[in-house]
Amino acid sequence: MPSVKDLRDRIRSLKNTQQITKAMKQVAAARIRRAEAAQREARPYSDTLSDMLRDLMRAVGNVDHPFMKPGKSGAPSGVILMTADKGLAGAFNSNTVRVAETFAATHPKIAYYAVGTKARNAVRRFGAGDRPAWQLGGSKLETAREVSERVSDDFVRGDISEIVLISSKNISMMSQRPQSRPLVPIERPPDDDANAKGPQGAVEFSPSPEFVLSRLLPKYLEFTIYSAMLETDAGFFAAQLVAMSNATDNASKLIDELTIQMNNARQAAITKELLEIVAGAEALGVQ
Repeated sequence: MPSVKDLRDRIRSLKNTQQITKAMKQVAAARIRRAEAAQREARPYSDTLSDMLRDLMRAVGNVDHPFMKPGKSGAPSGVILMTADKGLAGAFNSNTVRVAETFAATHPKIAYYAVGTKARNAVRRFGAGDRPAWQLGGSKLETAREVSERVSDDFVRGDISEIVLISSKNISMMSQRPQSRPLVPIERPPDDDANAKGPQGAVEFSPSPEFVLSRLLPKYLEFTIYSAMLETDAGFFAAQLVAMSNATDNASKLIDELTIQMNNARQAAITKELLEIVAGAEALGVQ
């Protein structure tokens, strides 16, 4: 059984750890509000851009743009693997990496583009340490633009056959779901798409729908990556908030248990000393 001193040291260490988890919980709670606010502000633009692309692709007959054509046959799949820069968020990062491993099981040739420090480390474990990588923190719009330009150039040159995004979607405070989404090549929506809104041809595009669509497709890829970065940021802080809250509660339970053990050990030590005193007194009385 541990001594009173050992138990006291463990309690002191747990209290110090609890202070750290409380502080990280408060930081995550403050940052998730900003991350969700940025996510909400970007959502109307994303929805409008998607609707405009859908209408344009129905209106045009043919667009001479690489994003609308199949990729080079035999080229590896381009995978944008997106995670957070830091850990201590439960299984948030590892779940996303697991989706990438599942994707790799059915696609033997993959070229990775890592966004986030944890994604970069995972790509190195996959044996592809020479692949380009970016951090999730910093200017997300600039990072999204750089990633978009890099994967677009590689797709146009034929270095990759497709562009797939693997990231985490922030469902709620308690749920973050990793998902795999093909981005390029872009498939034309069917004519009987249920999401079609209003009469077709009601909007005029200058100089032509084909010209507008060819300029809009790169922006669509860039903003899709940017939106995924905002989702990942918000999901990470939500997962970290839950993880640090659980860690704080578990530390409290352990402190209570160790306190009981320390009190029992201290009482046992006192009882032992009293028994020794009584036994010594009786021994002196017998003599």
